[in-house]
Amino acid sequence: MEAQLLLLTAVKDVAASLGNLIGSTRQASGKSVQDPSMERLKASAKGMVAKVSTMLKTVKNVEDEAGRGVRSLENTIDSIEADLIEYASDRPAKVEAGPEDLIRSTKGITLASAKAVAAGNSGKQVDVSACANLGRKAVSELLDTCKAAALGADNEADRTRAMSAGRDCATAFKSLLELIHQIILKPSADKKAKLPAFSKEVANGVGEVVQAAEVLKGEGWVDTKDPNIIAETELLQAAASIEAAAKKLSELRPRRTAAADESLNFEEQILEAAKNIASATSALVRSATAAQRELVAQGKLSSAPRSEDSQWSEGLVSAAKLVAAATSNLCESANLVVMGQAKEDKLITAAKAVASSTAQLLISCQVKADARSENNRRLQMAGAAVKKATETLVKAAQQASANAIEDEPFMKPKVKGKVMEGFRKELEMQEEIAKKMRELERAKEHLTKIRRERAGH
Repeated sequence: MEAQLLLLTAVKDVAASLGNLIGSTRQASGKSVQDPSMERLKASAKGMVAKVSTMLKTVKNVEDEAGRGVRSLENTIDSIEADLIEYASDRPAKVEAGPEDLIRSTKGITLASAKAVAAGNSGKQVDVSACANLGRKAVSELLDTCKAAALGADNEADRTRAMSAGRDCATAFKSLLELIHQIILKPSADKKAKLPAFSKEVANGVGEVVQAAEVLKGEGWVDTKDPNIIAETELLQAAASIEAAAKKLSELRPRRTAAADESLNFEEQILEAAKNIASATSALVRSATAAQRELVAQGKLSSAPRSEDSQWSEGLVSAAKLVAAATSNLCESANLVVMGQAKEDKLITAAKAVASSTAQLLISCQVKADARSENNRRLQMAGAAVKKATETLVKAAQQASANAIEDEPFMKPKVKGKVMEGFRKELEMQEEIAKKMRELERAKEHLTKIRRERAGH
C-alpha cells in the first residue's frame, strides 16, 4: 500500500508538471526569445525533467523492494542445496557436537518454519526476507550439528539414521521455501492452502531428528554441559571430600591413660564427636544430592544454562562446598586440639561453622524441594543429626584439655577453589574474637575480685 501511494504521488507530480509545461508553451508560442514567457517555459521544462526523474527513482525503489524477498528466498534455496551437497560429502564436520546439541539445533528449524508459513500467508516482502535469512542460518546449523553428532554413533545404523534424518528435515524445509517462492511470484489460494501440509512435513522431519538424537545417546548417556549434571557431580565431590576427612579422622588415636576408667576421656570424646559430625555432614550432602536428583527427574529443574534453576543449583553447590570446607576444618581442628597444639576455642569455632553452613544448605534445599518427599525427610533428619553432633562436640571441647598424642598428625583433604582460603580467614577471626571474649571475662572476674578485696578493708 505504501509503495502504491508513492507511485501515485510521483505520477500526479509528473502530470501537474506536464500541465504547467503545456501552459507555458502556449504562452510562449510566437513570442521573441527575450519575452518573459520564454523564461517561464524554460523553468517549466526543468521542473518537468525533475519530476520525471523523481518518478523513475520511485519506480526503481519500488521494484527493488518488491524483489528483495524473492531474491532472499532464491539465495537461501541455493544455499541449502549447496549445504546438502557438502553434507553428503566426506568432508569432516565443521563443529563438535553431541546428541543434546542436535536436539537444540532443531528449535531453529521449528521457528523458521513458523515464520515461513506466516510470510507465505502475508506476502509481505519484509516477512519473506526475514524468514529466508532465519531459515538459511537454521538449516546450516542443523546440518553441521547433525553431521558432527552422527560421528559419535556406536554403530553404522545409528549414524546412517541420524544423517538421513538431518538431510530429510533440511529438504522438507527447502520445499517449503520453494512453495513460498511460487506464492510470492504468482499468488493463489490453492498454493496458500498447501502451506500447512508442507509445514507438517518439516515438523515430521524435526521429530525424526530428535528421535535419531535420542538413539545416539544410548544407555547411560549424560550431558556433561547440563547444569543439573554439573551440580550433582559437585555435590558428590563435596560428599567425597567429607568422607575423606572422616576417614583421616578415624585414624587418630588418643593417648591412653593408665587408669582403668571405662568412661571416655576428653580426647576420646572430642574424636568421637568429630567423627559423628563428619558422618552426619556426609549423610546431609548425600541427601541434598538425592533431593536435587529427584527434582531433575520430576522435570522441576531446567537444564538451560543461566536460568533461574541453574542459579539455584549453583547456590546449592556453593552451600555444599561450605559444608565440606567446614567439616574438613573441623577434622583438622580436632587433630590439633587432641595433639595439644590448639585450644578448645578453635574446635568450638569450627563446630559452630559446621552448624552454620549446614543451616545454609538446608535453606537452599527448601527453596525447591518437595516438603512431603522421602528425600526431604531424610535431608531434615541428616540436618538434625549434624546439629546434635555439633552440640555434643562443643560440650566435650569445653571440658577437654590440650594433651598431645603420640601418633603422626594427619593432613586434611584439600577443598578445591578459593572456598577454603576465605573460610579459613573467617574462622581465624572468629577464634580471635572468642579468645578476646574469654580474656574479657577473666578481666571482669579479676576486677570483681579486686573490688571485693577493697570493700573488705
